[in-house]
Amino acid sequence: MAAKKNRSLVGDSARAVDERFGTAGFLRRNIRKAFPDHWSFLLGEIALYCFIVLLLTGTFLTLFFKPGESDTVYDGSYAPLRGVHVSQAYASTLRISFDVRGGLLVRQIHHWAAILFIAAICVHLMRIFFTGAFRKPREVNWLIGTTLFALALAEGFAGYSLPDDLLSGTGLRIAQGIMLSIPIIGTYVSFFVFGGVFPGEDFIPRLFTLHILLIPGLLLALIGAHLMIVWHQKHTHWPSTEKTETNVGGNPTYPKFALQTTAFLMFAIAVLTALATFAQINPIWLYGPYQPAAVSTGSQPDWYVGFLEGALRIMPPLSTDVAGHTISWNVFLPAVVLPVVFLTLIALYPFFERWVIGDSRPHHVCDRPRNAPTRTALGVAAIAWYGNLWAAGGNDVLSATFGIPLEATTWIFRVGFFAAPIIGFVVTRRLCLSAQRRDASEAEEGIESGIIKRLPSGEFVETHDRPDPEQALVRDAEHPAELVRGLPRHIIPLPTPRRITAQVRSRINRTYTKYQAEVPSPDGRTEVDKSAPPDR
Repeated sequence: MAAKKNRSLVGDSARAVDERFGTAGFLRRNIRKAFPDHWSFLLGEIALYCFIVLLLTGTFLTLFFKPGESDTVYDGSYAPLRGVHVSQAYASTLRISFDVRGGLLVRQIHHWAAILFIAAICVHLMRIFFTGAFRKPREVNWLIGTTLFALALAEGFAGYSLPDDLLSGTGLRIAQGIMLSIPIIGTYVSFFVFGGVFPGEDFIPRLFTLHILLIPGLLLALIGAHLMIVWHQKHTHWPSTEKTETNVGGNPTYPKFALQTTAFLMFAIAVLTALATFAQINPIWLYGPYQPAAVSTGSQPDWYVGFLEGALRIMPPLSTDVAGHTISWNVFLPAVVLPVVFLTLIALYPFFERWVIGDSRPHHVCDRPRNAPTRTALGVAAIAWYGNLWAAGGNDVLSATFGIPLEATTWIFRVGFFAAPIIGFVVTRRLCLSAQRRDASEAEEGIESGIIKRLPSGEFVETHDRPDPEQALVRDAEHPAELVRGLPRHIIPLPTPRRITAQVRSRINRTYTKYQAEVPSPDGRTEVDKSAPPDR
């Protein structure tokens, strides 16, 4: 009787909610929505789970952290620093680490989650880029993802700077130098941010507000918008016999995807907890409090700002005096102009590719990276360029470890700034085209079986198996011939701006679209498959 009454109560409650909000219809429409089951689509979920962990652990840390730069004498549990004058921020971070139960574990989980959050965003962006998942109608989500990446960098640097230890204080000093390098307004920007002369007493409280309110609020809003757009537009998917540009395949939201994603969330939390337990990170008690006149040797920032450090280290000394004012190009160019241009190019790439190729069709099927060799080569070139700068941020450590003169490592990375992306582009494009030729060979001749047969004539031949329909479809790459632009021919070759643009656009277009000659067309491959005997 009690069970029946409870069921009636639950049913009445459900009906009451449905009558007011229409939840039943919403659930019916969305509970069977398909999600891709390929592992590469989990990369975005890793970033989401790290963000959830950051919110939970950050809330815990906020309860104990004191964002102040006022001088105080440390009298906590860590004996080597007792009696030392430190800031309130540094003292409260030590208290979290040594006196709050579970504080050090939560603090290290928070730091590891921040590092993996940015790493997951990076890898997720690369997956989207290399598979062409940014194409129409998903350009807006690409812009949101790029903005999330930039905000995550700022949020990570803000959290890294809050403890006010010697390492983070050195990073803030570099940040102040970057602000001062901005022509005309640099001094005003520095005074506004720090509330006066560096380091001042206002910056940590301001940074704390940004770190726990403004930037997380923006991240939360953009992540919500990103997920709503994905939910509405649906995921891209890999080509197969059941997944095309006009349908969606994968696991239903409930129960399979819901159980799968919940298990993956638990696994992500377990990995972060294991890292925080066994892999020490940011031991600020070993660095000591920040002192403007002190700096530790071998200082390295968190990995995501390492490319800025490297750009500053390899930039030659260059400055200009204009009307009594010095413009420090050796700081302004690598630390202000370079990251702004880099992030802007990333954000605008989908529109550039669409302008070059002229392809305005909607795309829901992912590209194989080898079937878009120019795009893939550009991506690898950017990774090589970024990796060179990232490694340059530790040129002093590399010099001491391998016994190479510091000046030599600096010049190696200066050359690599230009050479690494060029080499990465050329090698990657050739590898992609080589992989295409291998696919073409397998489509025409079949897949080597390793079985040798002797013909009646006495000749020995290897039999080739026909690829199964799924593999054959994945190897197909459709590149409509109408996307290839002809080279403009002008009767009078005057170099007007419009003609120069047409020439440049047509030549870039052909580097993107003429590679379809490397593989047979889908129609030609179908004919080959039809005419092929079972055993060749």
